[in-house]
Amino acid sequence: MSTPQRGILEPVPLAGRFLTLGLRPDADPRPALDRLAGMRLEGPLVLGLGSPLVLAVGAKLPGLRAFPALAGPKVSVPSTQGAVWAFLGGADAGRILLRARSLVSLLGDSFRVDEEVLSFRFEEGRDLSGFEDGTENPKDDRAREVAIVSGRGAGLDGGSFVAVQRWVHDLARLEAMTGDERDLVIGRRLETNEEIASAPASAHVKRSAQESFDPPAFMLRRSMPYGSTGEHGLEFVAYGASLDPFERVLGRMVGLEDGVADGLFRFSRPVTGGYYFCPPVRDGRLDLRAISS
Repeated sequence: MSTPQRGILEPVPLAGRFLTLGLRPDADPRPALDRLAGMRLEGPLVLGLGSPLVLAVGAKLPGLRAFPALAGPKVSVPSTQGAVWAFLGGADAGRILLRARSLVSLLGDSFRVDEEVLSFRFEEGRDLSGFEDGTENPKDDRAREVAIVSGRGAGLDGGSFVAVQRWVHDLARLEAMTGDERDLVIGRRLETNEEIASAPASAHVKRSAQESFDPPAFMLRRSMPYGSTGEHGLEFVAYGASLDPFERVLGRMVGLEDGVADGLFRFSRPVTGGYYFCPPVRDGRLDLRAISS
């Protein structure tokens, strides 16, 4: 029986490293996929396959597509779709680095590393803005129901779709706001995490309230802060049994429904965007039957 990759449902670790890899022109990714299929999965790891890779091997994976570039009033969301995405987590950043090197080596010369982001857990799970991240995350059985594919057949069941974006924060801009202004941007009180009923329609909580969509747009978030003094923000990660919930939320955030953009854009902007399918695990190895020819 296939099961989810362990890093999807586990809590966010102390440290992490995100890799996005592109497929080199004229490369044949099949040998690399064979090596991946034989790799024994160790440590907190999630590996996702993007549409460029799936199409390159002549496969079709129901539900997988390229990340959409969207534009709304004064805001935009880019697509930087990769071929492979990976998250490696743990408590020892050095060990994570060595595991990441091994993974890149295993993939071989057919792939190039387009982006590498070092991440960390901040306090009990907060964004660098200070606000709690993923307040309404589903838990336990509900988390599995929301994040994991079921009833779709071999190679799909136990897998998960993931939406990934890197958001760059302008913390100086946020810090220049009054405390009340910051709270209204998010729609929650920083000190208590209490939702503000009278927050404006642009408040992030109101833009992204998962239960306010029809059908509801629930997803399992596993985002992590990242950065240096020069650039910092949030590596946004959301798992789902489908990509549709995330895409509905994103459309509302950029104002496609009513012309109102999410307040987050006042101090942050997304600079990457990709969709991936995270295959299930069978006997300790990736189950790649969904893209087998």
